[in-house]
Amino acid sequence: MPTTTTETARVPEGISGRQQRLPVGKITWRHTFRALRHRNYRLFFWGQLVSLIGTWMQQTAMSWYVYEITNSKFLLGLVAAIGSAPMVLSSIWGGALADLYPKRSILVATQSAQMLCAFFLAIGVWLGFASTGFIMVVAALNGISMGFDMPARQAFTVEMTSREDLLNAISLNSSIVNGARVVGPSVAGLLIGAVGVAMCFFLNGLSFIAVIAGFLLMRLPAFERRIEIASAGEHAWEGIVYSMKHPRVRTILLLFLAVGVFGWSYAVLMPAFARDVLGRGANGYGILMSASGTGALVGALLVATFGHLYTPRTIALGGVWLFSVAMLALAFVKSFPVALALLFVAGFGMLLFFSTSNTVLQTIVPDEMRGRVMGVWSLVFGAMIPLGSLEAGAVAHWVGTSLALAFGALVCAVSALVTLHVVRRREAQLAK
Repeated sequence: MPTTTTETARVPEGISGRQQRLPVGKITWRHTFRALRHRNYRLFFWGQLVSLIGTWMQQTAMSWYVYEITNSKFLLGLVAAIGSAPMVLSSIWGGALADLYPKRSILVATQSAQMLCAFFLAIGVWLGFASTGFIMVVAALNGISMGFDMPARQAFTVEMTSREDLLNAISLNSSIVNGARVVGPSVAGLLIGAVGVAMCFFLNGLSFIAVIAGFLLMRLPAFERRIEIASAGEHAWEGIVYSMKHPRVRTILLLFLAVGVFGWSYAVLMPAFARDVLGRGANGYGILMSASGTGALVGALLVATFGHLYTPRTIALGGVWLFSVAMLALAFVKSFPVALALLFVAGFGMLLFFSTSNTVLQTIVPDEMRGRVMGVWSLVFGAMIPLGSLEAGAVAHWVGTSLALAFGALVCAVSALVTLHVVRRREAQLAK
């Protein structure tokens, strides 16, 4: 990727609390990929793209397999919850480690652990002992690894690029996550019917080789610890206290939790929605998930290109409301093409919120706190998935899949309204 020069201008501190440089003048699609100027980030980008396609293949195959062998919406949510619950415990320690040790070393270890989990799943299915309990155990081990992985990976982004390219890099990270959501579920849907779910797990295991190789090929300066600690527990606790006392960080995390629990959990219900509401099989389920991923991919590329032209509040809250409207409409739809269009819009809206809130969170905290704050972010992420999975599974069990989707959409919309009221009230108090 050839190096390009971009005219920039200093902007006021604004929401980030720091001076920044942002592009000015004519905006072109070359701006979309400007973070790829950095060699280390290019290695991460392409390796992560391959690995995430495998990850989405595995998630799609696992949800379908669990629903196929149990025929239970509640167990569908329970397995997803158990796979993410360990992140609640390990992410805080993961964030603390990310401030104390080389992030690349942490990431190589966590990616290797997730690779082994994928191979265990493949072996279990091939040999016929992959019961629901076995899948829960492997999913829990994978969740522990993800808890250490996520804060290190999030905090590592600025080290692979620069502070000026952070929004662009995070948006590109979202684009590869959601680009993989387009490809992975579709490929999984085809493989499940052709060769079975075990091949999805096995190919996911192989895909980790790409991202591990990318980390090992990076050229990084010698690691220097910037802080000394009295104890590991006190160090980790400081991150929690800071996140709760900082008003903007606290507001972002609370809205992130609400949207995650009641909004993001829609994915847990997609196997039941595809089969029971739309009358589709594994291939149809994969296409539904890909539609959401396509919307998110488009959103990520637009944020990477034009995101700096709008206030973070406009993008984030607008994204939540867009998602909520789409999911509320989806709850009353039985047409497959219309469902695809609504999931595209929902994925687009969810990406606007997640990408923007992540960027703001990383830019308003000091460098020495970034790992621990992202550890708290990962804790919230880890908590929202099991809580949301259980909430979605339980509500769908009692009132049906469609009403569960509608309920989640309404809660997300109200949460964004409450957040807007809180922010405006705080701004009014500061203006006095």
